[in-house]
Amino acid sequence: MIRGILITILALGIAGTAFWGYQEHRDKNAVLLNAENNYQRAFHNLSFHIDLLHDKIGSTLAMNSRQSLSPGLAEVWKITSLAHGDVGQLPLTLLPFNKTEEFLANIGNFSYRAAIRDLDKTPLSSQEYNTLKVLYEQSGKIQKELRSVQSMALKRNLRWMDVEMALASGKENADNTIIDGFKTVEKTVSGYTNTDFGPSFTNMQTKDENFNNIKGKQISRNEAGILAKKFVNMEQSVQVKVTQNGKGSDYGFYSVSLNNTKTNEEVNMDITKKGGHPIWFINSRNVTTQKLSLNDASNQAAAFLKAKGINGMDLYESAQYDNIGVFDFVAKKDNIRIYPESIKVKVALDNGSIVGYSAEEYLKSHQNRVLPAPSITKEQAQTKTNPNFKVMESREAVILNDLKKEVLCYEFLGVIDHDTYRIFINAENGQEEKVEKLKNPDEVSENVM
Repeated sequence: MIRGILITILALGIAGTAFWGYQEHRDKNAVLLNAENNYQRAFHNLSFHIDLLHDKIGSTLAMNSRQSLSPGLAEVWKITSLAHGDVGQLPLTLLPFNKTEEFLANIGNFSYRAAIRDLDKTPLSSQEYNTLKVLYEQSGKIQKELRSVQSMALKRNLRWMDVEMALASGKENADNTIIDGFKTVEKTVSGYTNTDFGPSFTNMQTKDENFNNIKGKQISRNEAGILAKKFVNMEQSVQVKVTQNGKGSDYGFYSVSLNNTKTNEEVNMDITKKGGHPIWFINSRNVTTQKLSLNDASNQAAAFLKAKGINGMDLYESAQYDNIGVFDFVAKKDNIRIYPESIKVKVALDNGSIVGYSAEEYLKSHQNRVLPAPSITKEQAQTKTNPNFKVMESREAVILNDLKKEVLCYEFLGVIDHDTYRIFINAENGQEEKVEKLKNPDEVSENVM
């Protein structure tokens, strides 16, 4: 009888294990199928949007009036944004595809700037029409290559999950149609890297994207680890792991992982190869209590920047998320805020230690500037704001407008009813450059860094 009971229990155990295994297998397949469907959708959307982009650029070449051309160029900008989003949803992070993404960004920037200007006063130049012709030719070649990849993928029933696995393992087979196809697209676009986007595009590049403005000599992998430990004050009992950035990156940096074996704290950081400047770091320790006020923590953040040789910074925004204070600083010159040069600092409210830092925008934009004198007064600029807007503070500031061009503005902070706004008026022509609605305390998001 006991033997029978044991056999029954064993049988039930085997059956339960088999059922659990089946459930795990089914759930795993469901996740993989969902990922595959998302990849397939993004890829076919990309192919569709490139088709549409090619046709729309061709249509703009035949237009002659502002009434048609401005909406046409705006549509080109919209389609490139959609195509750029499609690329971002594909598993191509390990495959250099930056030239194609840059191509889409350049088309979008060019078409947007041309679309919003007064084409009656400043019509497209012959140089800009030639640029449109080149873009039409480029998009046509990309369209052809993507259609070829799409056709072969459908014919052979290829899966994007296989592409992701091949890229992650570094085993891109020579006959992998999708990977080879995207490499061909990238190679095709690379042949047009010197496209002249004309005078309407030159100012778009004032904000350096590759940290070319930073100073210092090239550092080694070992120096990166030493500098990282010093920056976050983790000199003792620290295990250090340093890796170089992957292929296809636009700039050189090291990724550093620091593990304090005594406190079990772990810090991850990216640091530039040129000059050894920390781009960002995060300390993953858990902050369970609050002992400091937000004001005390802001002083800790300001002192940290000063100790690291980052001077002339102005605190312009602060917030608290659980037991962590988050502080945004911008550079200040001659009492003028330089918003492109921004740094975010996170402070633990239990002991005032720095647990997060992000200086990417600061490193990209920091430079010596010659600021122009305003052409209009602050009082004249204020008349350009909404009549219902009650001004509480005002100052001069440099911002990046929608065209990624630095402009000197008057900044007005104030309220309409119960909502707070920040409004920027161009100090040269009185144009309303940007309006920001500031978040109320109950609207803040926890994803702050």
